[in-house]
Amino acid sequence: MTILEEIVAYKRKETEERKRLYPLDLLKKSIYYHSPSVSLKHYLLREDKVGIIAEFKRKSPSKGLINEQAEVEKTSIGYMQGGASALSVLTDNRFFGGSSKDLETARKFNYCPVLRKDFIIDTYQIYEAKSIGADAILLIAGILSKEEIHQFTALAHDLGMEVLLEFYDETELDRYDSNTDLVGINNRNLKNFEVNFDHAIQMASKLPSAAVKVAESGIQKPEDILLLRKSGFSGFLIGELFMRELYPEAACRKFIHEVEILSKNHS
Repeated sequence: MTILEEIVAYKRKETEERKRLYPLDLLKKSIYYHSPSVSLKHYLLREDKVGIIAEFKRKSPSKGLINEQAEVEKTSIGYMQGGASALSVLTDNRFFGGSSKDLETARKFNYCPVLRKDFIIDTYQIYEAKSIGADAILLIAGILSKEEIHQFTALAHDLGMEVLLEFYDETELDRYDSNTDLVGINNRNLKNFEVNFDHAIQMASKLPSAAVKVAESGIQKPEDILLLRKSGFSGFLIGELFMRELYPEAACRKFIHEVEILSKNHS
């Protein structure tokens, strides 16, 4: 069993348990459930931003513990003050050390779009995402059928949220759904967690030119952002690069400042 298969198997059991603990009627009573969402797509295309989606992530299956000390409130506010276009929050606990409370905290203290990063395999998780304040959800093509992607996207839209549909392998591209708002290319193979940075550029050329593309994983330096922009990317999801620092928010601010300087020099 690959790491991804292990995660999905656990997620199915966990979701069934959460359904019993927190039924839909309870989720719908959340203060966020009927609140308007903020458009992730719009923020990534803003000309006054560089398109960074700054991620809060405590640990990962590939790297183990990344940052145990970071606080969601301080880090997320710092990300936004540093110029990030949006926030991504891991809500999986077993494998990534996150929680729904982490996203609720990020939502409470920030006005920007917040992406729920998790392994969504059930409609319940989409209702749950809305109830904790998410503006967008991640759907991973590698663990869903084309029919599920279409169904989950429609439900997210009905609830006022956007969808980032993530691909890794070319064999998954037949599951592309033009109704999704953004398309992500994960440079990290979710089966063995190896990173291949050139992968995003190759995959981008096989997607519709009109799709708003997001590069995920493997970004290490400002020059990578300029290279990816030239290949048609508008968003850049960065987590580990910031989170492995003692002060992730400071690392984010410095990185974005360097991107802005580099962009001016190349304009």
